[in-house]
Amino acid sequence: MNDKNEHNGGANDDAYVIEDTGESVADIEHEMEVAAQEAVSGVPPAAAPQEDDFRDRYLRTLADFENFRKRSEREKDDFKRYALVGVIRDLLPVIDNLERALEHAEEDDEFHKGVALIYKQLLDVLQRNGLKPIGESGVRFDPNIHEAVVREEDPSVPSHTVVGVLQKGYFLYDRLLRPALVKVAVGGSEENGSADV
Repeated sequence: MNDKNEHNGGANDDAYVIEDTGESVADIEHEMEVAAQEAVSGVPPAAAPQEDDFRDRYLRTLADFENFRKRSEREKDDFKRYALVGVIRDLLPVIDNLERALEHAEEDDEFHKGVALIYKQLLDVLQRNGLKPIGESGVRFDPNIHEAVVREEDPSVPSHTVVGVLQKGYFLYDRLLRPALVKVAVGGSEENGSADV
């Protein structure tokens, strides 16, 4: 039976024999703790990141999260501000028609007063939600917010001046919803930095 154990398990038994290397019990216990840590973490202690590396990773992750939070807040605010852009754009022709009705009705007429009240109420609601009209005459033509549809010879005003607004334009907060359709004077004195019409 001894022969059988030696032949079958003899090699395996030697793996569990502790050789006397002269180390103290404390040294052996320390080696066992290190081996246990290696087994748990899967990373040898020599290759484990230092405390500074963990701190740097922590700070970077914290900064990334803070940037993500700020970007999410900004996107959420933009969504809130511009969520109604489609509805407001669809209401612009209604505002135009109310303005035309006011232009063609008698001022002291009850119809005019009723339409004026509805127009004012609708415009107030839209302005509270960020709508700003573009419709000034006498300003310099700006191709970013104006669309010139008529050119008029008028030497009495500087060239490239808006002399009439055919249809108001609108901003929603700082975004252009629709450019103003304008009549532009040409033939007057040129100002510095004139725009092409």
